[in-house]
Amino acid sequence: MTPGARVLAVGGGAWGTALAMQAIRAGRRAVLWAREAEVVAAVNEGRGNPVFLPGVPLDPALAATADLAAAADADLVLLVVPAQFLRRVAADLAPHLRPGTPVVLCAKGIETGTGRLMTEVAAEALPAGTPLAVLSGPTFAAEVARGLPTAVTVAAANPALAAWIAGGLGTPSFRPYSGDDPVGAEVGGAVKNVLAIACGIVDGLALGDNARAALITRGLAEMTRLAVRLGGRAETLMGLSGLGDLVLTCSSRQSRNMSVGIALGSGLKLADALAGKASVAEGVASAAAVVALAARVGVEMPICAAVDAVLNRGAAVDATVAALLARPPRAEAG
Repeated sequence: MTPGARVLAVGGGAWGTALAMQAIRAGRRAVLWAREAEVVAAVNEGRGNPVFLPGVPLDPALAATADLAAAADADLVLLVVPAQFLRRVAADLAPHLRPGTPVVLCAKGIETGTGRLMTEVAAEALPAGTPLAVLSGPTFAAEVARGLPTAVTVAAANPALAAWIAGGLGTPSFRPYSGDDPVGAEVGGAVKNVLAIACGIVDGLALGDNARAALITRGLAEMTRLAVRLGGRAETLMGLSGLGDLVLTCSSRQSRNMSVGIALGSGLKLADALAGKASVAEGVASAAAVVALAARVGVEMPICAAVDAVLNRGAAVDATVAALLARPPRAEAG
């Protein structure tokens, strides 16, 4: 990627803003597309992004726009909108996208209703043949925006494309590792959000660190089973986009999904747990989609099913945890 290559980050939330900043650090020109007029104005006036990244200064070279057509003439596009909005935004982008421009999918989720992975959604909504890649891994947007050390996975069916994107975005403090298993990377990114809600519930109930460690480990087994059934590789889930992201999201109250779980475990209703949050907790929307997809392909995911029951089926938190603990013992490798 040439030093002056133009990168478009589609999505003015915390993660889209952070990735646009990273593109500038890597020597690229970056434009941030945001739907919110107040975000566009704040970025262009040098006030940062107080809506989604309060207190984080942004590079003056970062420009923002609400005009997707004008911004779409780019060498690389990062789609950084929430998973449940990706289809609509990709369809809006499609008429303006230059043929052959690679699109990197940075949302972590599974589409509700269809059970599609983000690469499948994008393939349906974008022009045929658009090169696609997935960016995933253990990341808090504010830390990336501040330039703190971070490592991620960039996965594409075409390894040369993944390596090109990784080289174009990488710096000493932001290390993208290229891979050729986008399915594994996507499943890890989507399922870890659901598991983070479960870990938050464990913390909210004060069940202890042992319980959280057990849940992370058994949750990793669930996400690996699903990824392999869908054509991914188990070793991908042992890397940054699987285990790495799972550990981060399930171990810090910075995690939006874990914070929702903590609120639920502390006795709040879901509506109250979500109230006042500017950013999306992807696991709330993805839980039902993950469970439905797992059922369709014959994969058992009891932890994710328990989260879905609490979020969407009116199940009581205490009774759901008790039911999980009462499951019959089994071989660990199963």
